Formats: sequence, structure tokens, C-alpha cells
Amino acid sequence: MAERAGAEYEVFAIRYAWRDARRSDHFIGGDPHDGPMPMDYFIWVIRNTDSGGKGRTVVVDTGFTAEVSARRGRQHLRCPIETLSALGIDPDAVDDVVLTHLHYDHVGNFHKFARARFHLQTREMGFVTGPYMRYPKFGHSFEVEDVVGMVKLNFKGRVGQHDGEFELAPGIALHHVGGHTPGLQIVRVMTRRGWVVLASDAAHYYEHMQKNRFFTQAFNLGDMVDGYRTCERLAASPDHIVPGHDPLVMKLYPAVSPELEGIIVRLDAAPRKEG
Repeated sequence: MAERAGAEYEVFAIRYAWRDARRSDHFIGGDPHDGPMPMDYFIWVIRNTDSGGKGRTVVVDTGFTAEVSARRGRQHLRCPIETLSALGIDPDAVDDVVLTHLHYDHVGNFHKFARARFHLQTREMGFVTGPYMRYPKFGHSFEVEDVVGMVKLNFKGRVGQHDGEFELAPGIALHHVGGHTPGLQIVRVMTRRGWVVLASDAAHYYEHMQKNRFFTQAFNLGDMVDGYRTCERLAASPDHIVPGHDPLVMKLYPAVSPELEGIIVRLDAAPRKEG
């Protein structure tokens, strides 16, 4: 894409948990070649610094707590919010947190941001407070206290609800895609290598998008596959799309430092080629 924004950002993925799983867990209809397919859990950080030493830091999603991890049978490795300190980030100083959607693994820990404004799609808030939550197929992926927490913060004026595309800052835009949940959004960010798309759960794994397959937790399959095309349209290339749960992310992108290998990688750097 020739289009560029006036600001460029560093982008990081922080891995904080994982779970053992199989291919049949991740594809509607199962998989004829079933085998191990573990899942990683991430939050993301977008930041830049201007010539005066000031800049912007945006956190994308907030992960889940150790307590929720134990209850849901996940392997919790570290608190993702405490891990922000490895990047020199104080969560109490963060002004903006983007919530791609309100599933338990994307909104837990929200309470650890003392003054941030949370950005989500209006359709997502309507979904989690609407009639579909009485059905376990939809409701089990949400933590009630997280939803209640967002409602309370909304009354305090700390939730920005957006209807479709929203420019959070020059070089950072939110785009509604739906599919996985009705209000799922992705984040497009300008980096030194061009437009990067943080797909979150618009594509759990690279394979979902590459083979047009569907993750097992879905609200609308048509919107899900259309979301793949939106990611492709908004990214500079397929190599600029970052899926939400694929362990390959930690293998393809360089670590911030040797000490943070397997914990934090840079997404504004070009990925290594597989093989």
C-alpha cells in the first residue's frame, strides 16, 4: 500500500499463557489430520516517542488473571500487565486500552489500569448485555465480572464505544469485523515496515486465514471469512497480519532482547520466513 500515515509506531506481542490443544479444537468440522496444536495467549503494545521524548502508548487487550487461568485449565506463565515493566511501561500511566472484544482472555486484568480509557465496539457491549448471553455456547467465553466491570466503567465515562472504523490516533485505526463475536474489532497500525494489522481473534491462527477455515467459537461465519479479507485489505502484505493465538508469532518475530526470548517479540520488524 502506498498510503502512509504521519506517525510510525513500535509494536510488541507479549505472551503470557498457553494451553495444550489439538487441531480438532480449532476448526469447525474437526480436522482429518488431527494432532497437537497448542494455543498461545497474547496482549499487544503500540508505542512511539517523539523528538521531545514524549509519545503515545496504547495497550491492546489485557489478558486474563491467574485465577481465571486455573479455573479454565490454562497454563498461566506471567501477569501480562506486570510484564509491561519489561518495556518500561507503567500501567497507571497508560491513557488508552483497546479491547478487541470482551472474551475472558482479552479483557481480564482491566482493573490494573488506574486511569485508562477503554475502546471497544458498541456492538460488543450490546452483545454481552443482551439476550444471547443466556445461551452457554455464547456466554461461556465471557467472565461475568469482566462484563460488569466494563458496564461500571462506562458509567464513569471511561469506555469509548465506537461504531465501525475509528482513528484512535494518526497511524492507529480500529476496524469492526465481527464474526467471532458481533463486535470484534482489529487494529491497523503504521510501523517502520508499513501497515501492520493486529488481527486478534479475526484469525486465531495463520491457517484460518490462509485456508479460509473457521474457528470453533463463532457468531457469524460469513462475517468471519469477510474479516479475513478485511485484514488482507488493510495490511501492507500477508506478512503484515498478526494472528491472535498462533505460537508461530513467537518463532517468526525477533525477541526484544535475549532475556525476553519467548516472552516479548517485535512486530514492527519483518518476520522470518518459515523453513
